[in-house]
Order: sequence, then structure tokens, then C-alpha cells
Amino acid sequence: MADTMAPLEGGFADPVFDAQAAFSAIMGAFARPGTIVDLAGLAQPPAPVPPAAGAFLAALADYDTPVWLDDAAKATGIADWLIFHTGAAIVADPAAASFALICEPSALPSLSRFAVGTADFPDRSATLILCLPDLRGGPTLLLTGPGIETEAFASPRGLPASFLSDWADNRGLYPCGIDVLLVAGAEALGLPRTTQIAER
Repeated sequence: MADTMAPLEGGFADPVFDAQAAFSAIMGAFARPGTIVDLAGLAQPPAPVPPAAGAFLAALADYDTPVWLDDAAKATGIADWLIFHTGAAIVADPAAASFALICEPSALPSLSRFAVGTADFPDRSATLILCLPDLRGGPTLLLTGPGIETEAFASPRGLPASFLSDWADNRGLYPCGIDVLLVAGAEALGLPRTTQIAER
């Protein structure tokens, strides 16, 4: 019985208020790249999926936003949780997804495999939720671009070795390109496609 009920648990206790709180925090993270926001106490997806990832998907995923899961995410049972709480379809093709949940950062596919939008509809692109061990304690990165007055710094731990070169290619596609939300535990940090990232 517990296994049957597990996918029903961990959603928003107050769907309207909690969704608004999550949405506001996430939009703030993308509006101010490098700023870490706290999404604690909103959603509890199946472990070990971080609560911040659950809050993002519970707030933004729905019937019109297919979700792609990497193998590590599939193994958590998050698919059933997502279907129950959001109605989002789980897709096998990364290019068909509006959102992608990557629980094993070392296995992150090339960013070019995800939808980057088109010249007419650049908003038809994917947002990746990349789960990391921590948003602090890693190599220092210099962030510049819209939403940053002069410069900002971030030090996420566990980014894949290819991420910065992939990100530079992605940024070159602007106004197309994907956006990335880095998450660890209940915290999140937004990287919109306009953000330039350099090693410090």
C-alpha cells in the first residue's frame, strides 16, 4: 500500500500559494543570475531528487510541457510523481521536452540535444534542471550579462567538465538556446541563456 501511495505524496500542501511562491522565487533566480534562492518547504519529490527540482516542476510543468528524465532520474520514481501532480507527459526524446531533469550531472547530454527554439519562436526551448551536490564550494565562475549590474560570482560544485564549452555554444545561439536551473537540496540558481560564464 505504501508503494501505491508514494506518488501521491510530496506535492504542494497549498497548491495555489505554494505554486505562486515557487514561481516567484524561480523567476527571481533567472532575473538575477548568480543569486541563490531557497525553495524549502514547498514540495518533496521522491528521494534523492532535490526538493528545489520538485518545486520547479510542480509549479511549472503541466499537460503542455513534456518532461525528459535522465536514467538517474527515472530510477527515483519521479515519473509517476510528476504525472500525478502535474499531468506532464514523460518523453524519451530530449529534443521533444520543455523541461529536462538531470540527476546525474556527469551524464549530462550535450546541450545541443535539447530544443533551442526557433528564430520565430525562441521561447519554444527547453529548460534543464541540473541537480548538483552543492551550489557552493566549487570553482569560482564569473557571470556577466542581463540582470547583472556589473558582474556576479557563482561556485557550484559538480558541474560536468564539458559544461562551460557547451554553455558558450548555447549562448551563441541567442535569442534561441536553452536555460538551466542548477539545484542542490532546496536551493536553486538560474542561468538564463543570456548569461556569459567564464572561469575566474
